[in-house]
Amino acid sequence: MNLTLKIWRQKDATSAGAIKTYQVSDISPDMSFLEMLDTLNEQLNEAGEDPVAFDSDCREGICGTCSLMINGQAHGPEVTTTCQLHMRSFKDGDTITVEPWRAEPFPILKDLVVDRSAFDRIIQSGGFISANTGSAPEANSVPAPRDKAMRAFNVATCIGCGACVAACPNGSASLFLGAKITHLGELPQGQPERWTRVVDMVGQHDHEGFGGCTNIGECTAACPKEIPLDVISQLNKDLRTAMKHGL
Repeated sequence: MNLTLKIWRQKDATSAGAIKTYQVSDISPDMSFLEMLDTLNEQLNEAGEDPVAFDSDCREGICGTCSLMINGQAHGPEVTTTCQLHMRSFKDGDTITVEPWRAEPFPILKDLVVDRSAFDRIIQSGGFISANTGSAPEANSVPAPRDKAMRAFNVATCIGCGACVAACPNGSASLFLGAKITHLGELPQGQPERWTRVVDMVGQHDHEGFGGCTNIGECTAACPKEIPLDVISQLNKDLRTAMKHGL
């Protein structure tokens, strides 16, 4: 496959950025999108040009690091992470536009790399439990209804990639926030901080500059782990309950 790549290039956080066009050839349909970018960077190195900076880690769809806007879609045309997107999803001769996450709380550091530490600060504000669960056998002995345990497990698959924010017209992180609130709020160990947790995490979310949710649904459509939209309803329900408690 021979492709035309239009890639956002930006020297650093304080510099102006722009789209730059590259040609890349001999791309196998079985390559991942990141392997294709690796091939481009090999060509750039050989030509004495700076390689394109992009984030990656596990390359197994687990860590959520490989976050890119591809042709205007978070992670590209398939519902998966960028590292699990393969070039067979494109055609020979295609033009592909690659950009970093487009959200103010995720400032660009260089090229396609953004700072997502806003998510870390949201977690630090309340995404934890104080209950001493002891060893694994002791934790498993705490009674929990199966439906609640399964829901907690399913929403805990959120990898914090930020696709929900990038896809949302409002730049809201409500799906991410709802997943973390629901994950802990469904389990017995998460109850002691349940109401202060939602207040603190919503407050940090707003402080970071994320937008409000208007239930458009682009977030869950782009989520590679298919976190359901109803976690936002759970988030709002918990917040209303906390406010009734005067928190």
